[in-house]
Amino acid sequence: MTSNDRVVVIGSGLAGVRLARRLGELGTPVTLIGEEEHRPYNRVLLAEVLAGRYSPEVIALPAPAELTRARITGIDRSARTVVHADGSVTGYGRLVLATGSNPVLPPLRGLFTASAEEHELPEGVHAFRTMDDCLGLAKAVRPGVRAVVIGGGLLGVSAARALAVRGAQVVLAQQSERLMERQLDPAASRLVRRHLTGLGVEVHTECRVRDVRCAGGAVRSVEMADGYALDADLVVLACGVHPRVGLAQAAGLDVGKGVVVDDKLRTSDPYIHAIGDCVQHAGTVYGLAAPALEQADALAALLAGDTGARYTGTRSLTRLTLTGPGGPFGPFDLAAFGETEALPGDDVVQLTDATRGTYRKVVVRDDRLVGGVLVGELGTVGALARAWEGAEPLPSAGGPLLHLLTNDGGS
Repeated sequence: MTSNDRVVVIGSGLAGVRLARRLGELGTPVTLIGEEEHRPYNRVLLAEVLAGRYSPEVIALPAPAELTRARITGIDRSARTVVHADGSVTGYGRLVLATGSNPVLPPLRGLFTASAEEHELPEGVHAFRTMDDCLGLAKAVRPGVRAVVIGGGLLGVSAARALAVRGAQVVLAQQSERLMERQLDPAASRLVRRHLTGLGVEVHTECRVRDVRCAGGAVRSVEMADGYALDADLVVLACGVHPRVGLAQAAGLDVGKGVVVDDKLRTSDPYIHAIGDCVQHAGTVYGLAAPALEQADALAALLAGDTGARYTGTRSLTRLTLTGPGGPFGPFDLAAFGETEALPGDDVVQLTDATRGTYRKVVVRDDRLVGGVLVGELGTVGALARAWEGAEPLPSAGGPLLHLLTNDGGS
């Protein structure tokens, strides 16, 4: 078998593993290269490992037979080879970048140690992106430890809940005015905050952190913009992610916010494709599991010879389950999709049960469902998601929508 026949995939996350498995099933030669020492795993479930609900083995992905553990340092496009850190090379017929994303490290004073060029964090300060991050946090957390989570998006909320379940004294600092503001409307965000508070998490919104204070190389406190200091044994950075595009940039590929690809998931080099968190398609960087898996499936079909296969974008639904003891209502589920905030002229149907802590809302524009958010009971999420994804006109306003919101058999 020559290198001209082989697909080489760089990155052993969800997207890379899915692509390699699909290609293997279709009989296409593939080599998967990943730099993490751990077995490939489902990054979406890292918070469950931190919470102690799952062991690392439970979230492992079924890896393809040919998995090479190596760090790739360069791409020689003219020779069609990738260069390993040890100087060896691997040839490819088609190359796929599934390099994922890196955590955003905020520009806080005191965040890096003296070897800042290596981005070495002080003892007790953790990103929350990889299995190593997760295991390091799990080793450090214990009942009563003082933990500050910086960032109140999906990742920060998940990390704060997991630490609280493990008995930590958790403070969640969110710079914007509400939690998960990218996915949720104000009412749903308040319910998330209520759940975290019930678990003992102290939530501060509109709260900017400006300084991480250390002594002896270890974190001791976090200082807010107003000068207030929070004692901290642990600090978790959950400030978002950005596409990992260094290899693509060094190789001279077209890069915007992510590696730019077309509907065939091709980069500016026709022999190089990209999928997953590192990708920018039609101006959008998703950074979510569902689009990454859809891209992997579409590209597998293309590389296996289906010339009609295309990726035209993903209408993605965000779902989060917060489990664990405590809290006002026990396990806490939410789902959000599309536009959760209404524009002038939109119709809104909303059902709230304060006693049970449930909330359902959909937004309708020109007789089409354009978004919704559900908190507490998700029995209708399947029917609502299908109506939204289909973008079909609703039969009429009011009745059918109310049926969608209340008919739990729709999932």
